[in-house]
Amino acid sequence: MIWFYLTSGLFLGWSVGANDMGNIFGSALSTKMLRFSAAAVLSSVFVVLGAMITGFGTTRTLGSLGDVNAIAGSFTVALSTALTVFLLIKRGLVVSVSQAIIGAIIGWNIFTSSPTDYRSLAQILVSWIMSPFLAGLFSFVYYYLLMQFLKRSKTHLLEIDYYMKAFAVFVIAFGAYSLGANNIANVVGVFVSSSPFSDISITSDIIISPAHQLFFLGAVSIVVGIYTYSRNTTETVGKRIFKLTPISSLASIFGASTVLFLFSSTTVEKLLNGIGLPSFPLVPVSITQAIVGAVIGIGFAKGGRYINYKILGKIGIGWIITPLASGIICLVLLFIMQNVFNREVYTALKFEINRPVIRQIEKWGVPTGNFTNIKDTAFESQQEFRGFLTKLGYDKEEYMFRIFKGAKVEYFHADSNYAKEKMNPNVFTQGQINSIKQMHNETFRHKWMLYERMKSLSDEWNDLPRIPQNEYLNKELEEKRETVCDMFRVK
Repeated sequence: MIWFYLTSGLFLGWSVGANDMGNIFGSALSTKMLRFSAAAVLSSVFVVLGAMITGFGTTRTLGSLGDVNAIAGSFTVALSTALTVFLLIKRGLVVSVSQAIIGAIIGWNIFTSSPTDYRSLAQILVSWIMSPFLAGLFSFVYYYLLMQFLKRSKTHLLEIDYYMKAFAVFVIAFGAYSLGANNIANVVGVFVSSSPFSDISITSDIIISPAHQLFFLGAVSIVVGIYTYSRNTTETVGKRIFKLTPISSLASIFGASTVLFLFSSTTVEKLLNGIGLPSFPLVPVSITQAIVGAVIGIGFAKGGRYINYKILGKIGIGWIITPLASGIICLVLLFIMQNVFNREVYTALKFEINRPVIRQIEKWGVPTGNFTNIKDTAFESQQEFRGFLTKLGYDKEEYMFRIFKGAKVEYFHADSNYAKEKMNPNVFTQGQINSIKQMHNETFRHKWMLYERMKSLSDEWNDLPRIPQNEYLNKELEEKRETVCDMFRVK
């Protein structure tokens, strides 16, 4: 059953390899710059590298939007996404897998009465708007630079052909790496919380986490899609918008790949924060959207007279319909899975309201006046807790999300011996390690309680002042705190 549940995610991976990778290396094949076998091998290697090295960034954002905590639910969310993509493509619409998976996750949140993190959702929505504009800008610049190079170059045509082939190889490798890094979250991101795998220890220092095992499986499914079907989909969406030459095609693919890389790279995030600039949110974006924007950029670089604006209108309709359709399909399939097939599509969580919880959510900016006459109360499910909060007048999803976060009951047991084995001194400071040792045998009912205890024992667990230069450092610190929580969580 575990492998059956994973099939929907692996099918999504196959779809990405079959459709999106064909767009990336299609121009190189059609102009005989590369043979299919060479393009497929090159793409396969770099899509796996991108997924394994950089896939965590976008996956965390997807997880924060909705924590799908049962594998049957993960299967249903991924299946809803795949069905949406298939049905809308059959209707002739240009569809984004990224938009479909977001719609399905929100559908799962609605079905389970789980709150949606509006901050993460806002980042994703902004990226949907930014990505095609940025891709258009980059492709415009790349095309201009390439044309200037060809005009001013005094090299022989054979040498120019060699340079273009080398550039095509670079573009394909970069595009495959960026696609793997950014879109692996769409393929297996919803399975991370409910992963059926456990750590695989190669040596004491080399441990393959469940997430990395999922990333590898997802990347392999993309590779299978490349080899089995991508040759049939080497026509880019751009050719329907504006007729592309080999040079303009490479420039547009390079521009779209740059956007995917920027929205995936923790290195770029760290670099921008280090010089005091805001970074790009690490969110999954659509290669289709990016290529559409890139092709429009090429069209404007050539004067903008032959852009097919009717196709653009059709694409815009697809972008609106996709998340809505995916969310509705997910709601229907979740109902069927739970009530017809008797599958657990979510795990019921426990919550409690008491004085410490109320004080904590007040620190997070939630008005707590409605809790004044509430005694210590426990709740056995998300639906029960949401109903209670709704009756109290908490109808803002932003407040709902924070209250859920503060009231969620989890159990943690600190073990200094286990921490000594797991806490890598190359990752954690000595002060952080020593503070964890002081917590030996202490227990906690909420994650924030463990956080607060860690901060009280060492300032090295406290966030730095919230300025752009510290944004990445605080994110690294949050990841360390999460690692400690995962280490001590009682399952």
